[in-house]
Amino acid sequence: MSAIGFHPHNHDSCIQTGVSAAAETCAAEGLQLTDVRRRVLEILLEKHRALGAYDILEMLRAEGMGSQPPVAYRALAFLTKHGFAHKIERLNKFVACSDIGGNHTPAFLICTGCDQVAEAHLEASAGRLSKAADAVGFTIERAVLEAEGLCQSCREAAA
Repeated sequence: MSAIGFHPHNHDSCIQTGVSAAAETCAAEGLQLTDVRRRVLEILLEKHRALGAYDILEMLRAEGMGSQPPVAYRALAFLTKHGFAHKIERLNKFVACSDIGGNHTPAFLICTGCDQVAEAHLEASAGRLSKAADAVGFTIERAVLEAEGLCQSCREAAA
């Protein structure tokens, strides 16, 4: 399991790679990556932390891209539906997918100190949840794991 989000990396490359992957997927599937949808994805990729719809709306408003809540909610609905972003249910906030176009089960590691979110990729078919579901004849269609704790930087700062 590898986690993306708590270690230093090239944000410009991260943003460019994520937006390019989303654009390629949209082109292949006949979907529209509008300017607002693209910008919301860029915002999520830039921040590497969970953002609420109203946080995103404030950024869009400041850039002249809309000021009504449906603007952000529609963009987020599109991005999550197509796997470009994920909703962190526990926080009612959103993060960009760290593996756009990949087929994975996300696990979110949420730092309670700095609010950063790292996305780890799990193999759903190999875990305990899958075995428990199999035992009762249940087929898992979607699973999301969310864990709260402290990242290494926040642990070191608290020490």
